[in-house]
Amino acid sequence: MPKKYRVGIIGSTGKGNYGHSVDKAFTKLPNIDIVAVADDNAAGLKAAQGRLKAKSTYTDYNVMLQKEKLDIVAICPRWIDQHHAMLMAAAEAGCHVYMEKPFCPTLKLSDEVVQNLEMRHLSLGIAHVSQYSPVLDVVLKIIRSGEIGEVLEIRGRGKEDHRGGGEDLWVLGSHVFGLMRSLAGGHPVSCTATVTNNGQPITAKDIVQGGEGLGLISGDHVQARYDFENGIVGYFASKRSMAGKPSRFGLQIFGSKGVIEMTSGYLTPAYILRDSSWSPGRTRKTWETITSNGIGKPETRKDGSYEGGHIAAINDLIDSIESQRPTRCTVEDCRDIVEMIAAVYESQRLGKTASMPLETRVNPLSLMS
Repeated sequence: MPKKYRVGIIGSTGKGNYGHSVDKAFTKLPNIDIVAVADDNAAGLKAAQGRLKAKSTYTDYNVMLQKEKLDIVAICPRWIDQHHAMLMAAAEAGCHVYMEKPFCPTLKLSDEVVQNLEMRHLSLGIAHVSQYSPVLDVVLKIIRSGEIGEVLEIRGRGKEDHRGGGEDLWVLGSHVFGLMRSLAGGHPVSCTATVTNNGQPITAKDIVQGGEGLGLISGDHVQARYDFENGIVGYFASKRSMAGKPSRFGLQIFGSKGVIEMTSGYLTPAYILRDSSWSPGRTRKTWETITSNGIGKPETRKDGSYEGGHIAAINDLIDSIESQRPTRCTVEDCRDIVEMIAAVYESQRLGKTASMPLETRVNPLSLMS
């Protein structure tokens, strides 16, 4: 009989809740037994038990981890300030983890989690659902086949709504950076960035505590360039209240023979422009849709919801446990995404290009005076 995995769910009603339905995804998998749920909010805990049919409830996740012999812990809250403590407790209990993003608020805290999970040979999956998309698999094959020629640069943007700038960098930028790393096929070796507020370089007075436990953030306009080890250049930008309709949230891959556009999401279609000039107005060439079946082929899969992305990621985590292979977005990948975010502020603080890996492991904004 296939193994059933004992799962404990951690939520925090009013402080990140259960993320984007992370908890519900576990109810859709036949090899999962949700044995317990923990929430420090009594009303939220009662609602979660009813929703998840968990056998036991706890107001303290540490007690749950001590009493229940769990295989996997789901860390659901969106608020990032709780993630480090929850991850360390899960590692101490010997549990694999699936979690909501972003990962951890600083590189120092990320380093501690990486060390503690790796020393115990524990796997981690995270809700960067685009990383698990079968459309991404097709896009990577198209790039490797040379369909758009040599990749020259990758341009990404956040949602650029009221969170544009520093908050967008964290909350939506983490998705973009995960995709950018997958598509660039390597690690960035440097970051050159400018962060401004009302058109002026940020100073200490512009630094604020971000929402959802993000810690120190700053700026209403972020512009960053990343140089990857293989020569590809990546760009990320976000400016507050400049959102497009439909959203520009995602990225474009510019090659010597054409362009591919991807927006964030699981099973979201991508688009290819087979035009070396990148100028369809001149060439009369048109964008073609990319689905999990290929270029110009209709999508036949039915699991395209955000929940479907969680399910794919959880299945990947389980397969990584059973096959003793890395997950598609490993704990080290999560730390590298945090580093791409931190590098923006480090470059601004230094007033020059920041070499990566960063020597500064705290939030660079905490060092500005």
